[in-house]
Amino acid sequence: MAPAVVAGVEVAVEAAGETGARANAETAGAAEDGVPALPAPDPDDAYAEAARDVLRGMVASAREPIAGGRHKVLGRADLAVIPTTSTIASHLPRAVGMGLALERLRRVGGGRRTAEAAPEAGEEAAAGSPWPPDAIVVCSFGDASVNHATATAAFNTAGWYDHTGLRIPVLFVCEDNGLGISVRSPQGWVEATLRARPGLRYFAADGTDPVEAYRVAEQAAAWVRRHRRPAVLHLTTVRLMGHAGADAETAYRSPAEIAADAARDPLLATARRLVAAGYATGEELLARYDERGWQIRRIAEEVLDEPKLSSPAEVVAELAPRRPARIARAVADAAARAAGPNAGARAEAFGGKPPELAGPLTLAQSINAALADGMLEHPGIAVFGEDVAAKGGVYGVTKGLRDRFGAARVFDTLLDETSILGLALGAGVAGMLPVPEIQYLAYLHNAEDQLRGEAATMRFFSRGAFRNPMVVRVAGLAYQEGFGGHFHNDNSVAVLRDVPGLVIAVPARPDDAAPMLRTCLAAAAVDGSVCVFLEPIALYHTRDLYADGDGEWLGEYAEPGAWAARHVPMGRARVYGVGSAEDVTIITFGNGVRMSLRAAATLADEGIGCRVVDLRWLAPLPVADIVREASATGRVLVVDETRRSGGVGEGVIAALVDGGYVGAARRVAGLDSFVPLGPAAGHVLVSEEAITQGARTLLAR
Repeated sequence: MAPAVVAGVEVAVEAAGETGARANAETAGAAEDGVPALPAPDPDDAYAEAARDVLRGMVASAREPIAGGRHKVLGRADLAVIPTTSTIASHLPRAVGMGLALERLRRVGGGRRTAEAAPEAGEEAAAGSPWPPDAIVVCSFGDASVNHATATAAFNTAGWYDHTGLRIPVLFVCEDNGLGISVRSPQGWVEATLRARPGLRYFAADGTDPVEAYRVAEQAAAWVRRHRRPAVLHLTTVRLMGHAGADAETAYRSPAEIAADAARDPLLATARRLVAAGYATGEELLARYDERGWQIRRIAEEVLDEPKLSSPAEVVAELAPRRPARIARAVADAAARAAGPNAGARAEAFGGKPPELAGPLTLAQSINAALADGMLEHPGIAVFGEDVAAKGGVYGVTKGLRDRFGAARVFDTLLDETSILGLALGAGVAGMLPVPEIQYLAYLHNAEDQLRGEAATMRFFSRGAFRNPMVVRVAGLAYQEGFGGHFHNDNSVAVLRDVPGLVIAVPARPDDAAPMLRTCLAAAAVDGSVCVFLEPIALYHTRDLYADGDGEWLGEYAEPGAWAARHVPMGRARVYGVGSAEDVTIITFGNGVRMSLRAAATLADEGIGCRVVDLRWLAPLPVADIVREASATGRVLVVDETRRSGGVGEGVIAALVDGGYVGAARRVAGLDSFVPLGPAAGHVLVSEEAITQGARTLLAR
C-alpha cells in the first residue's frame, strides 16, 4: 500500500502505530544539517537493501541507517521518512504542525538561519523552504490510535485550522485491522469517528485489494495536493500473526478468524492478480517467494554479527550536541548584522526607538525586546500560543509583536497544549525556528510527552539526520500574589529536568533574560536544540529589590555592539557578592535569587558575608560554578523554590557530592505540596526568613 499512497509525495512521511504501519516517500532533498544522505540503493537489489535495514534495526546493529542501533524505528533521511517512537499516536500532532509550516513556507518563505550552511566560515545564511511548493505530509497510524488523546488533538487541530481558512496539506492514513493488541475496535466505530471529524475529507478502501488501494490512495493524495487541505484515508487491513513476538493471538482470536485473515493476505491477492493477468505462473511465484525467503535468512545471519554500540559515548553522541563556540559566534554575527546592515530595519521595527534607548526594562519588557530582535535576525521564527497575538500574552510579554511582524509569524492557537507543541515539532522539522508559548507551567503537564517522547528524541533516533529545534517559552513558578492556586503558581519542574538533552533556562534578572534568550535561539539554530525558557511570572513586572522605588530589579537592554561581550553561555551561573562574601554560599534560581539577595542584605547587617549564585540554567546545570563557589566558603545553602522531593535542590546537592565538595550543606525548599490559594501559600513556599535562618544554622555548626 505504501508506494500507492505516497506516489509523488515529496515531503516528510511519518509512520508508526500498533499495526506496524510502513510508509515511504520520494524527495528531491537530502538530509540536512551536514548529515550526508544515504546513497541511492541499487534498483536491482532494493528489496534486499530494505530488508537489511529492517533486520539491522531488529538486532540493534550500529550500521542501521536511521537510529544506528539506538532503537528499532523505521525512517530514511534521504526519503524524508521521519522515524517515530512506539508511543501511540504521539507523532500525529507533529504531522499537523509540519503541514501548517509547509504552507507558511510556501506562501511567505523564510526558513531558519543556520551556521551549518557554511561550516567553514561559520557565517549564517538565510534558508528558504527546502520543500517543493506542492509538497504534502503523509502520516499513518492504526485503528486503536483514533481513541488516543494525541490523535484527537491532531484531528481537531487540523479541522480547526481548516475551518478558519488556513490550509494544512496532511493525509492521515488509518490502517484498520480491527485490533489494538487484543482489544477489538467496535464494528463501524473507526469509520464513524473518522467521518465525524470536521474539516477532514474522508476516503476509504480495502487495503487487502492492491488495485483498489492504489486507486483510492492516488485520489486521496491528489485531493490533498490540489486543495492543500487535510484528509484521512481509511484502509481496512489484516493483521498477520500477533501484535508482537510475545503476543499469542490464539488467546483471544478463534482459529476461524485467524484463517480468514490469512486468506485475505494482500501478498496472496497480489499473486492472484499477477497469475490472472498472465505475468507469472503460480509455480514461478512460489519459487521466487522461496528464493526471497532464503535471501532474507542469509541477510539476517549477516546482520547478527554486525557491530553494536559499544560505549556510553557512542549511545549519547547524537542526543544533544553542544557547540558553545559556534553558538557564541552566531550571537556575535547577529550582533554585527543588527548594528550594521540591519540597523535601519531594526530601528524601524522598534518604531525608531530601540530598547537600549528606552531606559531600564522589566523582565517582561526585556524578553519582549529580545523576541523582537530574534525575529529580525531569524526569518524562520514564529511566535505562537494561546493569547500571544492580539492580546500580547496574559502578562503582555508578546505585546506588539504581531503588529511588527504580521499574523503569519505571530499568531494565536487553539486552546490545546498538545497541539501547540505539535505545531512546533512540525515547524522545526520543516525548517522553521518555532517559539511556542505554554501559558502556565501547570498546563505543560497536559502535553509533556510532546517534549519528552517526541522533541527530545528526534536527533537520538535519527543520528542527527532530523531535528526539531525550538524554544518553548513557559510562564511558571510561584509567588504570584492574588492569583489563584497551583495551576497559576506551579513550582514543579521535575518532569523537565529528567528529559535527556533538554535545555532549561530560568532568567531571574532583566539583564540576563535577553542574552539567555539569544543563546537559546542560537542553540536551536546551530545545534537543533530543544530549549525550555522558564519565565518566573512573579518577576515579570518587578521593579524594586530592597525598597519601594529603588528600581534595583530593572535592567538596561544591551545595544547590539555589547551582545557578544555579554553573551551568557549555557551552563554558566551568575555570582553576586554581598558583604564580605566569605561566610556562606547561597545557591538558587528564579524567584529565589531576589529573595536570597534580600536575605543576604539582612545577614550582611549582622556581619555575615554571602555570595549568591544564580544557577540561571537548570539543564545543563553549571556544575563547575557550583563546586567552585561552594568551596570558596565551605558552607552551602541551597535555596530551592521547587519541592523537596524531585526538586532542583536534589540535583545541586548531588552535583556537589559528585564534584568532591566536603563542606557543610543544607537545603531550604518548598514543601511537598501543591501551592494553595492566598496567604496559605506562605506556609509551603520558601521565604526570606527561612533563608536567613538557614544561613545562621550553617554558621552555628
